[in-house]
Amino acid sequence: MASTDPASQRTVADDFRRLSHFATILAIVELVWDCGGERRMTSVREQTVKPNQPPKYDHTFRAIHDHEIPWQEGSKSYLKLPEGVQVKIFSHDEAMGRIDMKVKFPPGYVEPEHAHKSWHSIVVLKGRMCVAGKDLRPGDYVFGWDQLHGPYEYPDGCEVFVVFMGESVAHEWDEAKHKTHQNIWKAETAEGRQGIEWHTARR
Repeated sequence: MASTDPASQRTVADDFRRLSHFATILAIVELVWDCGGERRMTSVREQTVKPNQPPKYDHTFRAIHDHEIPWQEGSKSYLKLPEGVQVKIFSHDEAMGRIDMKVKFPPGYVEPEHAHKSWHSIVVLKGRMCVAGKDLRPGDYVFGWDQLHGPYEYPDGCEVFVVFMGESVAHEWDEAKHKTHQNIWKAETAEGRQGIEWHTARR
């Protein structure tokens, strides 16, 4: 004998429709701590959830000769550092927050102690990078993020390859502290010695 209970008449299709409905609208509640240490609601918004919708990352394959990408000013436009730095941007995926670039520091340049809202992995390609008591040469590696690191000295200039990933590549540093920096590392070239004198005078 067939059941007359309406609940028992529910089909798989009905269940699927109900689950789809709940998956379509997602209420996102942002909670923050107030001064008293208690949670309060700051905003509620609805957004449509599209199942199996992948992030819009850039999947483009690239094979690039170094000479195809021109050097450009990088101190003010990207890195927010003292004047003199140049960059080559090979790839910039805004959705992922990733940017791949080469950075060139002139002889005698000092990069201030800083932090930033993205992490970076760096490999030295040319010249010298002197930081944390180490004289790094081509092939050597550096990692940094939101904890203060540096200052970096580039007594004979330096060229590096960097992968940044995160919110911003802008460097956050103390200009007054940078102006009082005293160089530790000596240049090995005449160009480097001249560069140290020039950059010291400009600070």
